[in-house]
Amino acid sequence: MGYVLDFAEGDGSMRDLLGGKGAGLAEMTKLGLAVPSGFTITTDACRYVMEHNEAPPGLWEEVDEGITRLEKSTGREFGGSPIPLLVSVRSGAKFSMPGMMDTVLNLGLNDGVVETLAEWSNDHHFAWDAYRRFVQMYGEIVMGVPEHLFQEVLTDMRIARSVSDDSDLDADDLEHATRRFQQIVFAHTGKALPTNTDEQLRGAVGAVFSSWSNRRAQDYRKVNGIPDDIGTAANVQMMVFGDMGDDSGTGVCFTRNPSTGEKLPYGDYLARAQGEDVVAGIRTAASLDELARLHPQSHAELLSVMDRLERHFHDMCDIEFTIEKGELFILQTRAGKRTATAAVRIAVEMATEGIIDRKTAITRVDPGTLEQFDRPRIDPAADWKPIGRGLAASPGAAFGKAVFSADRAVTLHAASEDVILVRPETTPDDYHGMVAAKGILTSQGSGGSHAAVVARGMGKPAVVGTRGLLVDVRGARAVIGDHAISEGDEITIDGTTGSVYLGASPLIAPSDVPQLETLLQWADEVRTLGVRANADTPTDAAKARQAGAAGIGLARTEHMFLGERTAVVRKIILAKDETVRRAGLVQLKEMQVADFEGLLEAMDGLPVIIRLLDPPLHEFLPSRLELEQEMHRLVPLKQSITGLQEMARQVERWEEANPMMGLRGVRLGLVEPDLYRMQVEAALEAVVRRIDAGGDPHLEVMVPLVGTPEELRRMKEMIAREIERYSKSSGHELKVPVGTMIELPRAALVARELAATADFFSFGTNDLTQMTYGLSRDDAEARFLSRYLEDGILESNPFQTLDRDGVGRLVRFATREGKEANASLVVGVCGEHGGDPASIAFCKEVGLDYVSCSTPRIKVARLAAAQAELESTKADV
Repeated sequence: MGYVLDFAEGDGSMRDLLGGKGAGLAEMTKLGLAVPSGFTITTDACRYVMEHNEAPPGLWEEVDEGITRLEKSTGREFGGSPIPLLVSVRSGAKFSMPGMMDTVLNLGLNDGVVETLAEWSNDHHFAWDAYRRFVQMYGEIVMGVPEHLFQEVLTDMRIARSVSDDSDLDADDLEHATRRFQQIVFAHTGKALPTNTDEQLRGAVGAVFSSWSNRRAQDYRKVNGIPDDIGTAANVQMMVFGDMGDDSGTGVCFTRNPSTGEKLPYGDYLARAQGEDVVAGIRTAASLDELARLHPQSHAELLSVMDRLERHFHDMCDIEFTIEKGELFILQTRAGKRTATAAVRIAVEMATEGIIDRKTAITRVDPGTLEQFDRPRIDPAADWKPIGRGLAASPGAAFGKAVFSADRAVTLHAASEDVILVRPETTPDDYHGMVAAKGILTSQGSGGSHAAVVARGMGKPAVVGTRGLLVDVRGARAVIGDHAISEGDEITIDGTTGSVYLGASPLIAPSDVPQLETLLQWADEVRTLGVRANADTPTDAAKARQAGAAGIGLARTEHMFLGERTAVVRKIILAKDETVRRAGLVQLKEMQVADFEGLLEAMDGLPVIIRLLDPPLHEFLPSRLELEQEMHRLVPLKQSITGLQEMARQVERWEEANPMMGLRGVRLGLVEPDLYRMQVEAALEAVVRRIDAGGDPHLEVMVPLVGTPEELRRMKEMIAREIERYSKSSGHELKVPVGTMIELPRAALVARELAATADFFSFGTNDLTQMTYGLSRDDAEARFLSRYLEDGILESNPFQTLDRDGVGRLVRFATREGKEANASLVVGVCGEHGGDPASIAFCKEVGLDYVSCSTPRIKVARLAAAQAELESTKADV
């Protein structure tokens, strides 16, 4: 097989070779749809170019042969007459990357062909507009001429003619613009734009392949986890024209609403336009209802195609189409980008309709997007009037400081500022700013515009096509009605209603999506990996249970010592008199009993793992610097500093050079046993109270920072004595499993020995990652981790996604060794990785029994665990 395949030679299964766009075109051609003829230059060619920095041998001969076949099948001639063949050259990787790479349209024009095109179409305006577009696009994409140089010519021309749109310029204006564009290309590059059409095609294909490595494409791949080495295909396709008269037009449609998931055709249509006009949002498009009014036959044909493609691909489809002289052509189809709400609704309803099965529905929703369901919205009860309205392009509400450039958005985001990116319309070059922004606001555009599509894919609120919004990018300001917005002014956008507000509007929690619970029930039926919550208060525990958590995998007891209780803890630490110390422990124990009783009640019938005190004691004391500053303040006032001096001495006593590796966790429990004993007593007292109240408590006690089997053995002996004592005094036979966190590499390596004592392991992957890498997370993320990610030294942040090769190897080893030594050992993970879909897949792979994560990620974990189950089942087949 060579490097070039005609659309008729491929099919939808060849995404690796043809890219998503090429595979879709091939499949639609196979279905007999009205797809303009063409061919695909494969991803193999792109990868060869990436590796060797030159085209593979024989490529251009294959491309020439492809053009010859295209001429024969269409009856048109490339660079000739009487009917000229113009082509588009479009990128298309295996994974959809909308707008991230480059496209060249109307290729095949020169000074002679434009006259032939005018004669064939009998429309000089159309011909010169096509030529103007080609010179502008080729000059920018292939020859590197700044786009604003072309736009300035068009802007001056529109002002001179008192028109608002390029389509309102006459044929002479467009010819003049084309000549100016040619002059600009030569002035900027020192070269004339090629007139040889074969040379044009080679330049465009090279530019498409090069665009795989542009900044926005790299940013998009990084954000979406797409490999850098797969490359893109290039699709060469006969142009059909939506700007040949009133009976022509172009559009983008979705088989279901991509924002809500509603089963209704949704899309945009522009009369007398080319496809780039819709995506760019330069003109505000009409709805499909307008298409039905203008071209009822084409509208009916389009609806039939939409239904056929959805049923064929078993998914919501994004379709680009053009109507040329009343004839409908389908230019592209792909799985449509959709919001989280739409993804859930579409998956469940398609399963209900029988288009897909339940297992497929489970795989159709990105688990990470479920956090979007907690996205706030504008409080309808607030007395807050919008200053403008646009199209609700991506749901949710956000507020932040207005910025008018992508680079500025990135800069302020890096300074921890929330921003709203305000643009006339967005382009792929704005992608990095869209990533940084909380939301996007544009004055132009429609539901199929770049801003709308990308924002929906990111799950960010967006309002586009805002009526009356005038954006001055250079001046970093905007006007909407009587209201001026300058950079730094706070604004709020509501992507659900399309409203825009001055200031930070009151936000409330979002409403429920009924299909989500159905999807999660299906997921629960599939998964075997348990999902628990990291929760420290009864309120958090109740919310977690409502979200579907099957217990608490981590209750951090040190969080219960904060606030007003810090004074009690300090009294215990600083007490010189044992009576005072004992009184403090009793006081703290009563507080802990109430804490634990609340957790056990909220999770009645489900396991609750409490972790004994983990941090070093100095964290509950003020810093020496604070104390010294306070003493310096009081001395001139002649106030006593004796108490502060004593506290400073105690702080110095407890301070450590490296507290993370110092007297904390089990070490503190063995050296200063009263605190751990008090916590165990409090937990057991809470169990007894819950049993006496008719409850069904399932307490488990976890010992942190264990590194040796002897540490765990001694600690378990102490806990066992307390369990026996409370069992006798209460008359209840208390069964309380005791386990350990695996957060030290040594603990993982001696897991077999630890399992002889432990009833369960819970991997504390946050600390295990720090200890394995030998770094501090806070310092690493503040100083160099982002650089490591940008430079490719690390593929992903190891604190967000579990490092399979290093930390993961320890997890795999400890799980295997522990379960071999103790068949009843229960193994879970309670670090932040417990809510990360990729890490959850790894946990399933290595045989963990459950994951534990924060409450907002419970639903994420439930769905991710089901997907991991389905993936493992597929691997076993």
